[in-house]
Amino acid sequence: MRIAAIDIGTVTSRLLVADVDASGVHTAVRRSTITDLGMGVDATGRLAVESIERTVDVIASYKEIIDECGAQTPVDRVTALATSASRDAENADEFVERLHAVGIDLSVIPGRREAELSFLGASNDFRGENLLFADIGGGSTELAIGRADAPAGALVPEVSMRAFHSFDVGCRRMTERFLHGDPPSEAEYAEARAWAAETLAPFFAQADLHVDRLVAVAGTPTSVVAVRDALVPYDSSKVHKARVSREQFDGVKERLGRMPLAERMQVPGIQPKRAGVFPAGALILDVVMELAGVDGFTASESDILMGIVLDAARQSAE
Repeated sequence: MRIAAIDIGTVTSRLLVADVDASGVHTAVRRSTITDLGMGVDATGRLAVESIERTVDVIASYKEIIDECGAQTPVDRVTALATSASRDAENADEFVERLHAVGIDLSVIPGRREAELSFLGASNDFRGENLLFADIGGGSTELAIGRADAPAGALVPEVSMRAFHSFDVGCRRMTERFLHGDPPSEAEYAEARAWAAETLAPFFAQADLHVDRLVAVAGTPTSVVAVRDALVPYDSSKVHKARVSREQFDGVKERLGRMPLAERMQVPGIQPKRAGVFPAGALILDVVMELAGVDGFTASESDILMGIVLDAARQSAE
């Protein structure tokens, strides 16, 4: 079966079209565009008109890609989900209606469902391991501890999560609340760190942290790998499952965190449109590693998009 998955986050809108058969999941098309849907939502509680327009234009182009893929092989299911910014916005219904007009039926999902799907997608590549999972988005961070197990040859693993939570701590939200300087001041970084640590600490205080690795997804950890290795152009095959040590992470975080935005945008490996929120994302990842007591992380390209595809395949088989 052919499945199309769309994830509309606070910062990025992404598309995955994949073919699923007994041998596994095979990517047909993957797209990612920084649309900044959630710009200003933390302060106003509303999606800005220009943010809606910008994002609808991108999703309409994704719909054209899906239709082109369907002309080759029928697309059996299209699932489009929106996360933190749309959850927070009082005018999310307007955004849903605009997407319906271009042929996309959007579901705004709660944080728990986001964590479940993201963990399913990420843990699939680390079957049999006890994982700490972090999805650092623009408006929220999803944390989970669990594992995925499956008999040999099983397409979709059985996932068990011992603990999980969605926190309203994200790189766009943190940037807009605290990091106003260019570059941010030490005082701004300290205030932002204290906020993130205070918010996330209860999860780690009550969770069983006997894990084999920290798996981190979304634009911050993948950008760390890309900057560390100066990946130009970006190469997902070199980023996926790449291990980043604490020392390597600290080097990237400190170097980019001291740069003004114009200079940061020129760093090989970082998307210019992500440069503005990267310091906040790195700070959140830093806090996660510190609270968890781990000495690095594994970056993953498999996240909620893969989770959507695997979940659809599981439902189809039932």
